[in-house]
Amino acid sequence: MSIWRFGTYGVRAFDPETAHRLTIGALKTGLGPRVKADRYPSLKTEVAGLAVPNPLGLAAGFDKNAEVPDALLRMGFGFVEVGAVTPKPQPGNPRPRVFRLPREQAVINRYGFNNDGLDAIGGRLASRASRPGIVGINLGANKDSDDRTQDYVAGVKALSSHVAFCTVNVSSPNTPGLRALQDQASLKALLSDVMAAREGAVPIFLKVAPDLTDEDKADIAAVVLSSRVDGLIVSNTTIGGREDLSQHGDEKGGLSGRPLFAPSTAVLREFAKALGGKVPLIGVGGIASADDAYAKIKAGASLIQLYTALIYKGPDLVPDILAGLAERLAVDGFSSVADAVGAEA
Repeated sequence: MSIWRFGTYGVRAFDPETAHRLTIGALKTGLGPRVKADRYPSLKTEVAGLAVPNPLGLAAGFDKNAEVPDALLRMGFGFVEVGAVTPKPQPGNPRPRVFRLPREQAVINRYGFNNDGLDAIGGRLASRASRPGIVGINLGANKDSDDRTQDYVAGVKALSSHVAFCTVNVSSPNTPGLRALQDQASLKALLSDVMAAREGAVPIFLKVAPDLTDEDKADIAAVVLSSRVDGLIVSNTTIGGREDLSQHGDEKGGLSGRPLFAPSTAVLREFAKALGGKVPLIGVGGIASADDAYAKIKAGASLIQLYTALIYKGPDLVPDILAGLAERLAVDGFSSVADAVGAEA
């Protein structure tokens, strides 16, 4: 069996981080499935000026260093988000720092923005900028940064001409103090500087945490509207949800996978209501089937992303979700994804 079958056997025999590196290595050699991203006309959509062949994207964190974005696009994803990148290279937190929870189909990670840095990742993105396919970059801040706002500004200035979109990630739980940038005053100042720094009209997305109070959500919605951000990604991993886990409940880090689906979708609905369709939403968290993907869309997401479910279900999950989405749209009488966005309301 190919090492690429990380969804069943293969690399899952290794510890999670080694398995991750082996999978990236396999993709570099050309291994991996090839699926037409534009097979289903009803799945084509346009969001923030991006003509997307289908709404299913790969979330940031898988291809941290922009090593295999084109191989990932060939799997059938409508778009791929690489990173997170920080201005300076950093090793991240000590190992072990990622833990599988097979019973829950979940993962806890505390990687801590480990990446090769802006120069290396920027070079890789610049070298593929003329190729087809929508590739975006997730931007982070260095752990030891004296000015985290300027870390994001540096990323936008260096990369916005080489990518289809930039995501401002202020919601990782694994860089101390980073989530404080989600408070109203800090976020308003940060987004003002980032929007001024972008080259051309590259869309700027904001990625938020699911662990927000009602006041937090109201403040973020107000800032998003006033700053004219092009999209809101809901949500990152959660620091909650540990009470009923079968193992690793005492490990620090962000929890992703099935336990995140319900809380992240609830937050998505609240932002959909607060923003009233004025800002596109990208739904992330716990998607593991076509039903999950469709639920996010009907809750208000124009695009969706996944990552953790690939660990357990393998790459066949991508065409399964695309086929299932097209079928569900047809059954419900929708001619396009856009028609179904927010349908449950």
